[in-house]
Amino acid sequence: QVQLVESGGGLVQIGGSLSLSCVASRRTFMGWFRQAPGKEREFIAGISWVVGNTYYADSVKGRFTISRDGAKNTVYLRMNSLKPEDTAVYYCAASETVANPRFANQYKYWGQGTQVTVSS
Repeated sequence: QVQLVESGGGLVQIGGSLSLSCVASRRTFMGWFRQAPGKEREFIAGISWVVGNTYYADSVKGRFTISRDGAKNTVYLRMNSLKPEDTAVYYCAASETVANPRFANQYKYWGQGTQVTVSS
């Protein structure tokens, strides 16, 4: 089992920045997803804990950065240049093995989600 605790969501203005954190009970492959009302859960970014390889959705590439802190067992998602379409509930996810990090069904463990709202 892996327990995930997210934090850092909130309200931000268009063009602003926000950082999300996810503390994991142990180190596995980690990903961030988001889900807006009426839409499917969408892959945002993923990171392999040991090597540190990163993966991004095209919609956030260049604006979002995923990183990890081994000492804290924490994965971060730094979000810059936020747009209204980034508004969603953001979820941290983890799994021991992930063949394709872009698919939600690859992940066994999920956090509770944190709301991010981008508004003018």
